[in-house]
Amino acid sequence: MQTRPRLVTNVPFWVLVIASLAAVIGGLVLVLRQVDAIQALVNDPNATVVTVYVAQSWVSVGAAVLAAGAIGLASALAVATVVSTRTNPDVAIETIDWTSDDESAAEQIPAFATGTAATAPASTTPAPETAAPIAVEDADIETPSTAPAPAQAAPQKDDTDPASR
Repeated sequence: MQTRPRLVTNVPFWVLVIASLAAVIGGLVLVLRQVDAIQALVNDPNATVVTVYVAQSWVSVGAAVLAAGAIGLASALAVATVVSTRTNPDVAIETIDWTSDDESAAEQIPAFATGTAATAPASTTPAPETAAPIAVEDADIETPSTAPAPAQAAPQKDDTDPASR
Protein backbone atom coordinates (compact mmCIF):
# COMPACT_ATOMS: atom_id res chain seq x y z
CA MET A 1 0.00 0.00 0.00
CA GLN A 2 1.41 3.32 -1.01
CA THR A 3 1.01 5.98 1.67
CA ARG A 4 2.26 8.97 -0.32
CA PRO A 5 0.60 10.29 -3.49
CA ARG A 6 2.32 9.42 -6.73
CA LEU A 7 4.21 12.14 -8.55
CA VAL A 8 2.05 11.71 -11.64
CA THR A 9 -1.04 12.81 -9.66
CA ASN A 10 0.75 15.50 -7.64
CA VAL A 11 -0.77 18.86 -8.65
CA PRO A 12 1.97 21.16 -7.25
CA PHE A 13 4.62 19.25 -9.21
CA TRP A 14 2.74 19.74 -12.47
CA VAL A 15 2.10 23.40 -11.68
CA LEU A 16 5.88 23.82 -11.25
CA VAL A 17 6.59 22.06 -14.55
CA ILE A 18 3.97 24.01 -16.52
CA ALA A 19 4.92 27.38 -15.00
CA SER A 20 8.60 26.70 -15.66
CA LEU A 21 7.93 25.78 -19.28
CA ALA A 22 5.82 28.92 -19.69
CA ALA A 23 8.63 31.05 -18.21
CA VAL A 24 11.23 29.47 -20.51
CA ILE A 25 9.06 29.99 -23.59
CA GLY A 26 8.08 33.54 -22.58
CA GLY A 27 11.70 34.45 -21.83
CA LEU A 28 12.89 33.05 -25.18
CA VAL A 29 10.21 34.94 -27.09
CA LEU A 30 11.03 38.18 -25.28
CA VAL A 31 14.79 37.83 -25.83
CA LEU A 32 14.57 36.81 -29.49
CA ARG A 33 12.14 39.60 -30.38
CA GLN A 34 14.27 42.25 -28.70
CA VAL A 35 17.48 40.95 -30.26
CA ASP A 36 15.81 41.19 -33.68
CA ALA A 37 14.70 44.74 -32.79
CA ILE A 38 18.25 45.66 -31.77
CA GLN A 39 19.65 44.30 -35.05
CA ALA A 40 17.11 46.32 -37.00
CA LEU A 41 17.90 49.46 -34.99
CA VAL A 42 21.65 49.09 -35.42
CA ASN A 43 21.25 48.93 -39.20
CA ASP A 44 18.82 51.87 -39.20
CA PRO A 45 20.60 55.25 -39.58
CA ASN A 46 17.64 57.07 -37.99
CA ALA A 47 17.62 54.98 -34.75
CA THR A 48 18.02 56.85 -31.51
CA VAL A 49 20.09 55.82 -28.53
CA VAL A 50 16.97 55.55 -26.35
CA THR A 51 15.34 52.89 -28.53
CA VAL A 52 18.50 50.79 -28.56
CA TYR A 53 18.93 50.97 -24.78
CA VAL A 54 15.27 50.16 -24.12
CA ALA A 55 15.57 47.06 -26.26
CA GLN A 56 18.64 46.01 -24.29
CA SER A 57 16.67 46.36 -21.03
CA TRP A 58 13.95 44.10 -22.38
CA VAL A 59 16.57 41.55 -23.33
CA SER A 60 17.79 41.58 -19.71
CA VAL A 61 14.26 41.08 -18.40
CA GLY A 62 13.67 38.23 -20.85
CA ALA A 63 16.94 36.59 -19.81
CA ALA A 64 15.89 36.75 -16.15
CA VAL A 65 12.51 35.15 -16.92
CA LEU A 66 14.27 32.50 -19.01
CA ALA A 67 16.69 31.75 -16.15
CA ALA A 68 13.83 31.45 -13.64
CA GLY A 69 12.09 28.96 -15.92
CA ALA A 70 15.29 26.95 -16.32
CA ILE A 71 15.76 26.83 -12.53
CA GLY A 72 12.14 25.67 -12.17
CA LEU A 73 12.64 22.88 -14.70
CA ALA A 74 15.84 21.80 -12.94
CA SER A 75 13.95 21.75 -9.64
CA ALA A 76 11.16 19.65 -11.15
CA LEU A 77 13.74 17.22 -12.53
CA ALA A 78 15.43 16.99 -9.11
CA VAL A 79 12.10 16.33 -7.39
CA ALA A 80 11.21 13.64 -9.92
CA THR A 81 14.61 11.99 -9.42
CA VAL A 82 14.32 12.00 -5.63
CA VAL A 83 10.79 10.60 -5.71
CA SER A 84 11.72 7.84 -8.14
CA THR A 85 14.72 6.71 -6.09
CA ARG A 86 13.06 6.61 -2.65
CA THR A 87 11.79 3.32 -1.35
CA ASN A 88 8.25 2.94 -0.20
CA PRO A 89 7.93 1.72 3.39
CA ASP A 90 6.55 -1.76 3.83
CA VAL A 91 3.08 -1.49 5.21
CA ALA A 92 1.58 -4.58 6.74
CA ILE A 93 -2.04 -4.96 5.81
CA GLU A 94 -4.09 -7.25 7.98
CA THR A 95 -6.97 -8.85 6.19
CA ILE A 96 -10.09 -9.49 8.20
CA ASP A 97 -12.03 -12.70 7.76
CA TRP A 98 -15.59 -11.46 8.18
CA THR A 99 -17.01 -14.98 7.90
CA SER A 100 -15.18 -16.33 10.93
CA ASP A 101 -16.80 -16.18 14.37
CA ASP A 102 -13.61 -17.03 16.25
CA GLU A 103 -11.68 -14.39 18.09
CA SER A 104 -7.97 -14.88 17.78
CA ALA A 105 -6.96 -12.56 20.61
CA ALA A 106 -6.76 -13.85 24.14
CA GLU A 107 -8.93 -12.15 26.73
CA GLN A 108 -7.57 -10.67 29.92
CA ILE A 109 -9.14 -12.33 32.97
CA PRO A 110 -8.29 -10.72 36.28
CA ALA A 111 -6.90 -13.00 38.94
CA PHE A 112 -8.35 -11.55 42.12
CA ALA A 113 -6.17 -13.54 44.50
CA THR A 114 -2.83 -12.48 43.07
CA GLY A 115 -3.79 -9.10 41.62
CA THR A 116 -2.31 -9.97 38.22
CA ALA A 117 -4.03 -10.57 34.93
CA ALA A 118 -3.94 -14.02 33.39
CA THR A 119 -4.65 -14.79 29.78
CA ALA A 120 -7.18 -17.38 28.83
CA PRO A 121 -7.75 -18.79 25.37
CA ALA A 122 -10.75 -17.48 23.52
CA SER A 123 -12.44 -20.89 23.51
CA THR A 124 -13.11 -20.75 27.28
CA THR A 125 -15.20 -17.61 27.06
CA PRO A 126 -18.86 -18.06 27.96
CA ALA A 127 -21.44 -18.17 25.21
CA PRO A 128 -23.01 -14.80 24.55
CA GLU A 129 -26.55 -14.31 25.81
CA THR A 130 -29.22 -13.86 23.23
CA ALA A 131 -30.35 -10.30 23.02
CA ALA A 132 -33.95 -9.26 23.27
CA PRO A 133 -35.57 -8.51 19.93
CA ILE A 134 -35.51 -4.93 18.86
CA ALA A 135 -38.88 -3.21 18.84
CA VAL A 136 -39.43 -1.53 15.52
CA GLU A 137 -41.92 1.31 15.33
CA ASP A 138 -44.22 1.84 12.41
CA ALA A 139 -43.27 4.44 9.90
CA ASP A 140 -44.34 7.95 10.77
CA ILE A 141 -47.78 8.66 9.39
CA GLU A 142 -48.79 12.25 9.00
CA THR A 143 -52.23 13.12 10.28
CA PRO A 144 -54.02 16.39 9.74
CA SER A 145 -54.40 18.76 12.66
CA THR A 146 -58.19 18.47 12.46
CA ALA A 147 -58.11 14.74 13.23
CA PRO A 148 -59.26 13.76 16.74
CA ALA A 149 -56.63 12.66 19.23
CA PRO A 150 -56.28 8.94 20.02
CA ALA A 151 -58.17 7.63 23.03
CA GLN A 152 -55.14 7.27 25.31
CA ALA A 153 -54.07 10.83 24.52
CA ALA A 154 -57.47 12.45 25.06
CA PRO A 155 -57.52 14.83 28.04
CA GLN A 156 -59.32 13.68 31.18
CA LYS A 157 -62.25 15.78 32.38
CA ASP A 158 -61.64 17.18 35.80
CA ASP A 159 -64.67 18.40 37.72
CA THR A 160 -62.57 20.76 39.83
CA ASP A 161 -61.25 22.68 36.84
CA PRO A 162 -63.61 25.57 35.93
CA ALA A 163 -62.28 25.69 32.36
CA SER A 164 -63.42 22.15 31.62
CA ARG A 165 -67.13 22.85 32.58
